[in-house]
Amino acid sequence: MLTNALFRLGAGAARHPWRVIAAWLLAAALAVVAAIAFGGRTADSMTAPGLDSQRAAELIERAGTGQDGMTAQVVVTPLDSGATFFDHGSARTALTRLQTEVKGLPHVLGASDPAGALDAGRDTTVRSGLVSADGRIAVVRVQYPDQSRLSTEDLDALVDLGDRLRAELPLRIEMGGNLFYVFSDPDGGASELIGLLAAAAILFLAFGSLVAAALPIGMAVFGLTVGVATMTVLAGVTDVPTFAPVLGSMVGLGVGIDYALFVLARHREYLARGLDPREAAGRAVATAGRPVVFAGGTVVVSILGLAVANVPFMTVGGLAVSIVVLTMVVASVTLLPAFLGAAGPRLARAGRIGRIGRALQTRKPGRLGRRRDPAAGAAHAAGWHRWIGHVSRHPVPYAVGAAGLLLTATLPVLGLRVGLPDDGSLPHSRTERRAYDLVAEGFGPGTNGPLVIAADPAGDPGVLDRLVATVAADPGIASVAPTHIDRATGIATLVVFPTTSPQDKATADTIARLRTDVLPTAIGHGPARAHVGGAAASLSDVGQRTSQRLPVFVAAVLVMSFLLLMLVFRSILVPLKAVLLNLLSIGAAYGIMVAVFQWGWGGALIGLEATVPIVSFIPMFLFAILFGLSMDYEVFLLSRVREEYLRTGDNDTAIVRGVSGTARIITSAALIMVAVFLSFAVAEDPSTKMFGLGLATAIFIDATVVRMVLVPATMTLLGRTNWWLPKWLDWMLPRGPVGTDDADAESTGEAPRPRLVDR
Repeated sequence: MLTNALFRLGAGAARHPWRVIAAWLLAAALAVVAAIAFGGRTADSMTAPGLDSQRAAELIERAGTGQDGMTAQVVVTPLDSGATFFDHGSARTALTRLQTEVKGLPHVLGASDPAGALDAGRDTTVRSGLVSADGRIAVVRVQYPDQSRLSTEDLDALVDLGDRLRAELPLRIEMGGNLFYVFSDPDGGASELIGLLAAAAILFLAFGSLVAAALPIGMAVFGLTVGVATMTVLAGVTDVPTFAPVLGSMVGLGVGIDYALFVLARHREYLARGLDPREAAGRAVATAGRPVVFAGGTVVVSILGLAVANVPFMTVGGLAVSIVVLTMVVASVTLLPAFLGAAGPRLARAGRIGRIGRALQTRKPGRLGRRRDPAAGAAHAAGWHRWIGHVSRHPVPYAVGAAGLLLTATLPVLGLRVGLPDDGSLPHSRTERRAYDLVAEGFGPGTNGPLVIAADPAGDPGVLDRLVATVAADPGIASVAPTHIDRATGIATLVVFPTTSPQDKATADTIARLRTDVLPTAIGHGPARAHVGGAAASLSDVGQRTSQRLPVFVAAVLVMSFLLLMLVFRSILVPLKAVLLNLLSIGAAYGIMVAVFQWGWGGALIGLEATVPIVSFIPMFLFAILFGLSMDYEVFLLSRVREEYLRTGDNDTAIVRGVSGTARIITSAALIMVAVFLSFAVAEDPSTKMFGLGLATAIFIDATVVRMVLVPATMTLLGRTNWWLPKWLDWMLPRGPVGTDDADAESTGEAPRPRLVDR
């Protein structure tokens, strides 16, 4: 049985702690070495099979034009506010020197020539799209090979060149492009540290012991090291998206500390009963470790379910995050009991600093130094007991009020718009943002997100002229760059600039119109074909694909969660209620994200300088992660309620005792997760902000409004029907996949408990 195996695993680790710790140290060292030797960099491949943008990318790759490689842009303007590139020789000379030095950088395949265009006259220069109509802004577009041949050194070389030339030339120099997006250091380092410090403070207040607070942190750091290093090795084999390490760190820290908290709290309970530390560790892993394994497995399965979207980068990203979560589960049942065994009986008492912490927890207002009770936990439990009892005595107003609050918070979801924030959403302190603003000012907002139309004329000589004419005539297109034709394949590429910015909804409408009306009109019924690609088109396509697949994914996760909870609690209404309430809390989190990021409500509090659409793949990722995490609290809370119901047979008593008995540990665990996730919400990248705020909001709502109000209120209203299960279904369901049975009880030394069979 699972409990028996977990008991042996935990007790064995506690008996030989230094062996287990040494094994984890070795595993961490090997993982880091493997990451250095065989690992790769993250890479964003925002494509998926069957999408029109993917077909365009395939044509561009066949043509070998180099437009499938990495790009950067250097945007310059004279420091003299009265100077232009048209009439100031010093500005033009400086521009020429800058171009020459950029072209001389390693791995640069070529660069545009605004200085050369200036020699052809003002009108020709403006039509080239390299110098603005007022002559104040020039753009040098730099072409690199594909990402596999580049590294951070190429970005560093470009940045260092800009720093040097700023001091030598009379130009303001700003830079951007996907070279920065791929090779800039991702957000996360400072956020991880802030999250760890916040978690340590909460753990100290919860346990009143520095040693007890340090153990979950140490376990999480070990697990995160192994998990992220393994993710890096995976990046050497396939394209791991750039958001995966940040999301993996965020979720890994949250669940790792969360799981350790459950096991540590149970371990201290057993120590308080007088058990030997090794025995206490074994029993803690056997009891609290079961919901940890169950919850962690649910998170992993939910995230791996992202494969239903049929978007490769989401599937690989989910796999990478799952590796971190799985590592944390293994650490919780092996490394943590080793730490508990090494700590010995010290965890049963608080040190001097810990006693101060407990005093702060239990001190009455106005009566310094006096405690409510020698056992801090008793006072907290009594407070929660009174609150849950109050909710249970007034279930209707609390159920209606809480549900109404969450439904109101969910309403903004009706206006959800998916897309991808561009450099215009970065803070002004970043050169990418300043370059974006200069380009938008000089050439129009669409210049920051050009579309690339790849066309195969298939022997039709007039198709390209028709294509250029009809595309240029579209009201959503500002300009069309000269057509590039590959002599070997005959494939043509047209770079077109929309009138609107990449994240504007009108740009997505333009892309759709080009595909459905403009291109078919130009091509006719002949063998020629044309496809719309480029970053903006790819992201629009991925957004549509995920939006189409999201209902299927949500339905699959809901059904899986319902079946698992039905097996655990042998009830129809309990899992149905759990699924609906979880859906409500996630919907409220989505609504708050829309209000903050799309409407700008409170955006300044997390450093958001402009409204942005919701990143297309984030809703699906959040749903997978949050539903798995909410199962953690669900199993932990309902297991206690079910236990009390079996013992007393009274539904109301079971609800009050079960919910109040788990309230402190659930709120402490939720506070830790919220602190960790919010530390990422202040990162510079809007995508990281969305992940952080979305996860923090949903966990906060789930642990407060849902667990402490809606769960007791609805379970009180349902009464004994909470545990109703048809006889025929009870006969068909397998027994005890997660619950305690006699064999499990013997392995842990606890009294056997009867199974719930409600007729």
